[in-house]
Amino acid sequence: MEFNFLIAALAALIPLVTGFIWYNPKVFGTSWMKASGLTEESLKGGNMAVIFILCYIFSFLIAVFMTTVVIHQFGLFQTLMNDPELLVEGTETYQYAQDFMTNYGDNFRSFKHGALHGTMAGLFFVLPVLGTNAMFERKGFKYIAVNVGYWTVCLALMGGVICQFA
Repeated sequence: MEFNFLIAALAALIPLVTGFIWYNPKVFGTSWMKASGLTEESLKGGNMAVIFILCYIFSFLIAVFMTTVVIHQFGLFQTLMNDPELLVEGTETYQYAQDFMTNYGDNFRSFKHGALHGTMAGLFFVLPVLGTNAMFERKGFKYIAVNVGYWTVCLALMGGVICQFA
């Protein structure tokens, strides 16, 4: 099993596209600005090229991590990675891994399954992290809801795409 760079690169576009919609003033943008204490004037400036490039790089890192979360077959290879015979054709370990992938390589490989794990990551990882930060930043429920909602949707979509196509 190999890491699919192309699918991860495509999945990394999901937060950018979703962000254009989610944070649009006609969707949640106005609520987010109020909850964040920002104005349209305060958001002007900054090097948008650098911001979007860095956001894409960060999203790619998330896609790499999500690959190991939504594709359970990576667990077999993670378990066997220290076995020097894993990649040596004809060895018992190599054959075991080949047989396993033949029999179980397609199990739980659907958009729905990946979206489930992405949603779980949003609720059980993003919510506690952003919620904790928001409390110390003295931000309210609306701030948490808009941002956690965004990341949960992004992770669900990323997980679905990666699980289905990687």
